[in-house]
Amino acid sequence: MSSRLTHVRDDGSAHMVDVSAKEVTAREASAAGRVLLSRKAVDALRDGDVPKGDALAVARIAGIQAVKRTPELIPLAHPIAVHGITVDLDVADDGVDIVATVRTADRTGIEMEALTAVAVAALALIDMVKAVDKHARITDVRVTAKSGGRSGDWVEQR
Repeated sequence: MSSRLTHVRDDGSAHMVDVSAKEVTAREASAAGRVLLSRKAVDALRDGDVPKGDALAVARIAGIQAVKRTPELIPLAHPIAVHGITVDLDVADDGVDIVATVRTADRTGIEMEALTAVAVAALALIDMVKAVDKHARITDVRVTAKSGGRSGDWVEQR
């Protein structure tokens, strides 16, 4: 690995790295995060009593849509073809666990898209439950696995 920062030129200015010479490979990345919620909010999710409607469905769709908008939100992210997206939300006793997996066949990784899916799904969930829980908190957003590309495969060790 080079000690040189790839997105910074010699004069210190940021730039988008040219990936045109890289090979197209199948790539996948997964990310996870949590939304910590009150018991009242968890019960409302489990009972289907969230005043704004189906919070989990809205959060899932928001996460999927966010993947497709990642290059507009992250300044140096490349627009890449997205071939598959899953966003899963699991209600736990203290909140909601969110996992997103994104797949492509392209020249650069898809980790930012997976992270964006989790972050935006979490934000949408908070928007849906804020009338029930004003203290909802997003936590632990991270990449949990990646495959493909020159750097190879990686899985979070827990």
